[in-house]
Amino acid sequence: MTPLKLVAVSAGLSRPSSTRLLADRLAEATTAQLPDAEVEVRVVEVRDLATAIANHLVTGFPNPALRDAIDAVTEADGLIAVTPVFTASYSGLFKSFFDLIDNTALTGKPVLVAATGGTARHSLVLEHALRPLFSYLRAVVVPTAVYAASEDWGSDGDAQTEHLPGRIARAGRELAALMAGRAAVGGAEDAYESMLPFAQQLAGLRADRPASAGSGTVLGRPGDRQDVLE
Repeated sequence: MTPLKLVAVSAGLSRPSSTRLLADRLAEATTAQLPDAEVEVRVVEVRDLATAIANHLVTGFPNPALRDAIDAVTEADGLIAVTPVFTASYSGLFKSFFDLIDNTALTGKPVLVAATGGTARHSLVLEHALRPLFSYLRAVVVPTAVYAASEDWGSDGDAQTEHLPGRIARAGRELAALMAGRAAVGGAEDAYESMLPFAQQLAGLRADRPASAGSGTVLGRPGDRQDVLE
């Protein structure tokens, strides 16, 4: 059985960071929902690629480490993207990394988005910034996005807010379900991929038709010039 590839992109700027911690928890929750599958987990620390990302933006050429990270993201069966919140949006480093990925490379890929911040008031960044970004990249974003404020790490939640471990577990289930479904149909042959282009099909029909004068449909009245409709 081909192992499933799960890649978590963490844009935390410090080490250790709550962003990396959230990425690890989400990856664990996802793999826990795939007990019958072999899952390869890789974490891409964008912090370690900061200089390479800047060089690529101005030169157009990635170094080997950055190229490897981009390939890991585009070849993954599932993606977890976690960023700290700065000025009510994702971090510039996080955005710069995804700016380097072709805008069709994530088409149909299951993605779980998450963010960390100092207070809960920044949680709308998930719906106003992260979800639109990956929707533009044609990824399939799971319904549950996870925001972790500093206070969430030691909180049990309340009547209106599910506690952080519960949100992590729910998001992991959703991503795992999409990954499993994608793997189940991934090996199936797409009938449309093997279909000949219309122009070639039409040329084949013309070649198979008998070359007789009476093979067409005659238009017009007796005595008029007759046109043959091919």
